Amino acid sequence: MRNRAKKGMIEMERAKISVMQLFSLMLIFNMGTAVVISYGAKAGKDAWLAILLAICGGVAIFFIYYYPFRQYPHLLFTEYIRKIFGKYLGWGLGLIYCLFFLYICGRNVREFGDLILSSTLTETPLLVINLTFILVICYVIHLGVEVLGRSAEVFIVILIVLGALGNFLVLVSGDVDFERIRPVLEHGWKPILSTTFPTLISFPFAEMIVFTMLLPYLNRPQLVKRVWLSAVISSGLILSWTVMLNISVLGLEVMKRSTFPLLMAVGKVHLLEFIERMDVIVVFTLLITVFFKASVYLYGGVIGIANLFKVENYNHILLPIGTIVIFLSLVMSSSFSEQTEEGVINQYMVLILFIIIPFIMLAVLMVRQYIKRKRH
Repeated sequence: MRNRAKKGMIEMERAKISVMQLFSLMLIFNMGTAVVISYGAKAGKDAWLAILLAICGGVAIFFIYYYPFRQYPHLLFTEYIRKIFGKYLGWGLGLIYCLFFLYICGRNVREFGDLILSSTLTETPLLVINLTFILVICYVIHLGVEVLGRSAEVFIVILIVLGALGNFLVLVSGDVDFERIRPVLEHGWKPILSTTFPTLISFPFAEMIVFTMLLPYLNRPQLVKRVWLSAVISSGLILSWTVMLNISVLGLEVMKRSTFPLLMAVGKVHLLEFIERMDVIVVFTLLITVFFKASVYLYGGVIGIANLFKVENYNHILLPIGTIVIFLSLVMSSSFSEQTEEGVINQYMVLILFIIIPFIMLAVLMVRQYIKRKRH
């Protein structure tokens, strides 16, 4: 039994992902559902500016995560949180993080299911959509983190092509009026700042804490800072441009009322009497982004639980946990609007788990380092 456990540990440690694979995962992760919903709409016409400001917050949050990783570059988050907070408190907090990862995974699957129901497969039961989606995710995770990374490297190219095509069609359609985003700072900085923190910083930039469960697999750990910051800035710029385009095409009021404004904006494209129904681009985009975001969350939750409970091989618990995620995605809300309201409450959970507690971890480590230097 001991040899089997040791073998399982060696297999996990040998899994490696490249810098480009990690960047691809992070960029797609940050796009997630944010690219199609009314992201930052509370800031009004200045939503694009609020997102640019949130990038700065995302950069600041990275450094909160980066210091503990530098101290324990070969350990998972669930391992070094026990070293920082102690065996029992750290174990309990690690379990809470893993369960929250699984909960957010369920939310993403539900949002994807709702979009598919409202846009394409209107007669298909939500259970069938979510079940199929999770089974595919479980299969990829079963193959390992390397396969997940290589898949992201391929699909990011597809995303770039879809994004370029969608932007081109919208820009030449004649529906874009950039005057709709003016005047800038119409209501001052207050709505921008209140939207940026905690909403836009929490989602998606603080959610990137789940990547602390993948960083030990990076083949060049010295490049973590460059990869993470590049992903934060790139995804922030893309989201800011997308929101600006949505307002320019739909107008602020229509964008606010729309459940999936990007779907509506691209769906308005009618060119040369035969180029229409381009909203399929948005559906494919969401399929890719949510697939990888849910996969990263599910992997983080599963690998963390396996680590906490000393399970030899995480594949033993993958399918049971996947079943729980399917159940969560179906029962967490009765409608998309209800789920959006719950998302407001989740922001405070994200604030506590993904910003405040990591900041306390950073402070504890810095105090320990200071005391250590004083003693020597």
